[in-house]
Amino acid sequence: MEELIARRYAQALSAVSKDVAEDAALLSTLSEVICNKEVMNALTSPIIAAEKKTDMVLKALGDSANAAMKNFIKILGENKRLDLIPVVSKVLNKELQKKSNQYEGVVKSSNLLDDAALADLEETLKKYTGATIKLAQEKSDLDGIRVTVDDLGIEVNFSKQRVKEQLIDFIKKSL
Repeated sequence: MEELIARRYAQALSAVSKDVAEDAALLSTLSEVICNKEVMNALTSPIIAAEKKTDMVLKALGDSANAAMKNFIKILGENKRLDLIPVVSKVLNKELQKKSNQYEGVVKSSNLLDDAALADLEETLKKYTGATIKLAQEKSDLDGIRVTVDDLGIEVNFSKQRVKEQLIDFIKKSL
């Protein structure tokens, strides 16, 4: 439900914004601050007046925000939706990725891949999806490799144990 509401706010911001990428970056920074437990409690508290909450967020933005962004924050404050800023930021970033056709993904494995293997994997995903995908690596205890690109709904998993099980099943069926 939150994402549906946030999508409408993100569309409105992108319609009036002169530089959507700059506004998205500003919202991402603001989202990190808002995700702090104390700040989120202040934004959702019924004791604090909506005007004070809006002023607090506007002061956090400082002079870096343009007029459209300041008005956007004021509208969120009037409608008591300041706690939606992280969700709006996420939706706006997804839209920017879709427009630029560039996405980010994660490779999880027990051993880190070298740069050539990672570039080859990115190129293979580009051929498959038609989008530019930048992969980051994470070390895990997985006995194999898992590649995920959440925004495209891609998850590829190569597990040694799974291959062994499938090979054994194939041999059993052949006998």
